[in-house]
Amino acid sequence: MQRDRAAALLSALDGRRVLVLGDLIYDTFVYGDVHRVSREAPVPILSEVRRDAMLGGAGNLARNLVGLGGEVSLISVVGDDAEGDAARTLAEAACGAGLRLVTTPGRQTPAKIRYVSNNQQMFCVDRDPPAVISHPVEAEVMIAVREALGAADVLILSDYGRGLLTPALIRGAIAAAREAGVAISVDPRGADFTRYDGATVIKPNAGELASETGLPVSNDEEAEAALRAFKAELSETEALLVTRGGAGMSLLDADGAVTHHRSKARSVFDVSGAGDTALAALSLAIAAKLDLSDAMALADLAAGVAVTKSGTAVVTPAEMLADADRTQGAPDWRILDRQGIAKLSEDWRAEGLKVGFTNGCFDILHPGHLSVLRHAASVCDRLIVGLNADASVKRLKGPSRPVNDETARAVMLASLDMVDRVVVFEEDTPQDLIEAINPHVMVKGADYVADDLPGAAFVKANGGEVVLAPLVKGQSTTGIIEKLNRDA
Repeated sequence: MQRDRAAALLSALDGRRVLVLGDLIYDTFVYGDVHRVSREAPVPILSEVRRDAMLGGAGNLARNLVGLGGEVSLISVVGDDAEGDAARTLAEAACGAGLRLVTTPGRQTPAKIRYVSNNQQMFCVDRDPPAVISHPVEAEVMIAVREALGAADVLILSDYGRGLLTPALIRGAIAAAREAGVAISVDPRGADFTRYDGATVIKPNAGELASETGLPVSNDEEAEAALRAFKAELSETEALLVTRGGAGMSLLDADGAVTHHRSKARSVFDVSGAGDTALAALSLAIAAKLDLSDAMALADLAAGVAVTKSGTAVVTPAEMLADADRTQGAPDWRILDRQGIAKLSEDWRAEGLKVGFTNGCFDILHPGHLSVLRHAASVCDRLIVGLNADASVKRLKGPSRPVNDETARAVMLASLDMVDRVVVFEEDTPQDLIEAINPHVMVKGADYVADDLPGAAFVKANGGEVVLAPLVKGQSTTGIIEKLNRDA
């Protein structure tokens, strides 16, 4: 999707009112390092470094809806336990006055604990309530739904199979929404999706659609056949959308037409919560009465940003615009100012990503530069390149330099796959920039002395490291210019 088109569509999402009914899950991420194997069993030992808690399930959906500009009301059920209290606190912070949680004595709050080492999930532990909600709780929740529908543009059923969305509650909520003229989107779970019939859009993933229909969903033709087979069982449902991971999404609309949307290639970091992010964008687009093909494209764009983040992360319109394709094809979204790069580095660090930094003039890009950049990218999760401004290059290299101005040099660097962001600095050294970014690792070519590098002492004092990258012999911008002059 082109950036200008994405900006226009995203502006329509702002302020849309969303009612979320679904399973609230208390998510915990335990991060640590593995250096040895247990003597008691052939299993790795995780040395815990930190743990983060956040809302999962319908709670993560609500967080993403708020992040995308929606006004959210959340209805769910928690137990009278520590996880329930903690989930309520997080949900109040996310939804404010729009929160309606029914506390059920004796019921366990759904919880999930993920254990992560070296940015990879090792395993996950679920703690779920043993049964569906009782009839009195079901009735209380239905009353809350009817009361909230009057102020909603769309109802989302976020079914995580934790016992809240009983068949009776699903049917009652869909009927009430249709009566109120409110659109309905559904993230299904379990077997027999006909219980969601009557929705505006039902959004299974490829595995769920294959399981429901008994048909494969491995290419466009199979996805279309499965969607049509599924739709044949749903007389009241308007549209179906299947998410297919890296293959994109496929939509069967109310007119019976099938549209396939391709995802652009991305480096996938963590798929946790990406489905919620897609559902948030899709539902807000439905609330804004956007065309479903545009809603699908926004959902794919949002999910694509989510998978580049750690944990069940929130996606913002600014991040979606940064990820959208530019009309000119230039990756200028990767070029930030100092304030922007400092904030982004802080966010990356909070997500558990290892931030790397290197710098230089990069006047005429050559294999030596590429070798250093490739090595720098290999020792970190996100690479920031500091680029000397034109005035700085003149002071360092002489009045005839640079050959290429800072805009051209920045765009060339930002076009490289191994470079995540570029920032131009005016000073002769990157000392101040390094202090603003606070990278985990700083990389320079092996022709430098590590301890003499500007910023090296700061990086080491803050627990980071300085790495010297191997050089490619005979490669330099000065050498290239001298050869050009000799051959002229």
